[in-house]
Amino acid sequence: MKTVLVISSSLRANSNSEALADAFARGAADAGNRVEKVTLKEKDIRFCKGCLACLRTQRCAIADDAPAIAERMREADAIAFSTPIYYYGMSGQLKTLLDRANPLYSSDYRFRDIYMLTSAAENSPSTPERAVAGLTGWIDCFAKARLAGTVFAGGVDDAGDIEGHNALGLAYKAGNSIR
Repeated sequence: MKTVLVISSSLRANSNSEALADAFARGAADAGNRVEKVTLKEKDIRFCKGCLACLRTQRCAIADDAPAIAERMREADAIAFSTPIYYYGMSGQLKTLLDRANPLYSSDYRFRDIYMLTSAAENSPSTPERAVAGLTGWIDCFAKARLAGTVFAGGVDDAGDIEGHNALGLAYKAGNSIR
């Protein structure tokens, strides 16, 4: 049994990327894993100040919700990040969290497999490429981690548009593959 952390960065109720996160979490749980889901909605996550104190202390100097989430990331075997695509990139909330996870860089982190779940109004297969590249840049800083999979739901704009979309099954399957 592995510990799987699913982080949803959408701020919208009934969001399409949140539905992907939920499908992934169900799949991982059905595979017998311990699953925790964190949503960034209503979390206090401030911008990194660039002080780099975290590299010496392995703790962020900013007192908000980000250090507790980063600790959950450190303890997870697998992490799935779910984000809506804004202007062909990941949400600002997710990028800010990744910046604030800097204390993990010099820590004894457990995560190995990283997944990215994305949704967008645009339906082109290339739509998530820049968001995935942004996450890959973060992953590349962690020698033991890899991008294990991506799921994209295109053509979903309004809240709930994802209902019946094949990406929900793909997200479930990706979560269920974690053993």
